[in-house]
Amino acid sequence: MTPRLDFTSEAFFRDPPKAIAALRAQGPVVATRFPIVGDVWITVTHDATAQVLKDGATFTLRKEDGNVAGLRWWMPGIVRTIANNMLSMDEPDHTRLRSIVDEAFRRRAIVAMEPRIRAIADGLAGELFANGSPADLIPRYARILPLAVISELLGLPPADRPKFIAWANAMSSLTNAVSFFRLLFAFRKMRDYLAQQLQIAREQGGEGLIAELVQVEREGGQITPGEMVAMVFLLLGAGSETTTHLISGSIYELLRNPGVRDWLEEDWSRTSLAVEEFLRFVSPVQFSKPRYVRRDVELEGVRLKKGDRVMVMLAAANMDPAVHDQPERLDLERKPNRHMSFGTGIHFCLGHQLARIEAICALQALFTRWPRLGLAVEASQIHWRKRPGIRMIAKLPVIADAGERRRSSEAKQLLAS
Repeated sequence: MTPRLDFTSEAFFRDPPKAIAALRAQGPVVATRFPIVGDVWITVTHDATAQVLKDGATFTLRKEDGNVAGLRWWMPGIVRTIANNMLSMDEPDHTRLRSIVDEAFRRRAIVAMEPRIRAIADGLAGELFANGSPADLIPRYARILPLAVISELLGLPPADRPKFIAWANAMSSLTNAVSFFRLLFAFRKMRDYLAQQLQIAREQGGEGLIAELVQVEREGGQITPGEMVAMVFLLLGAGSETTTHLISGSIYELLRNPGVRDWLEEDWSRTSLAVEEFLRFVSPVQFSKPRYVRRDVELEGVRLKKGDRVMVMLAAANMDPAVHDQPERLDLERKPNRHMSFGTGIHFCLGHQLARIEAICALQALFTRWPRLGLAVEASQIHWRKRPGIRMIAKLPVIADAGERRRSSEAKQLLAS
């Protein structure tokens, strides 16, 4: 019997370990339906997830006709253009594009950006309550920090940042087919803008990753103009959206677990270890892109047929008791921590180092500036957006002093707006 778990429900996002345990009871690979994608197999163990991600010959991101496995016939051309990036490519095209962006990244020292990232985080933390209290931490902090960082990394004009924020808000609103079509306008505007920025870099040069990509292109990098736009679109979107939800999810867990927060604040050098556990426990990216099964295959004892589609459930791999002791428990001292939040294999997340640094700086800056920071409402009043595949808190109202009365009318209005 196919489990009919609602992957966009409040119950699922509020308590993923419970839902994942019910799925795992069905087996290591489960047939179900996923929003927009349709009928699909999902992996719910660490080993099954790793096998799919590493075996690119059997589990491919493209169908035999070259179309992306996750795209549906009714999706318009703009989606196909944007989806034509290295995350949706198999070999040899993946290595061709990955080598270009790897070279550009090598020319930009990510670790050397940490002081600048901390400065941005400090500034945003200081302005958190500039418009009053309570404040929604997501649009005022968790979203702006990664957007500001990736914008600077790409070399995009600071004056254009409001555009990125508007586009990020539009992407966060994607919950179903109706909102998907509403998002198309933002996609087109974003594509046109990035194409323009690439052309400016070709004509005038500049600073930042876009200029570095153009330089690699000039030096013989094999990439089409359309692939270049899709590449920058991916870097801007993936470089901000998922980190936003890692930051907000981590802060939420600290605010509702005072003992865990006290342990971290005793020694901020523990933050890098803590971030690894937040990556595992929060699991902002819960599923991979759909893959196409190229041949009949047995996956952890389950028979999959040629033509089937499969998605790895990263959140389930992160909750596998065969790999993690008491996976349902948040343990900032967990070591080793073999989480799969950045994937594995050739598609291992390019921005893993940047995401880790941003999360570390975000937590340290926020709780150093506001040591008595607290939720403005009870944790039970926090809700998640109904976005399939991404675990994102809708609003996170906070107050500067946890000793204040939490159930304020302002906080209720903030949640209702």
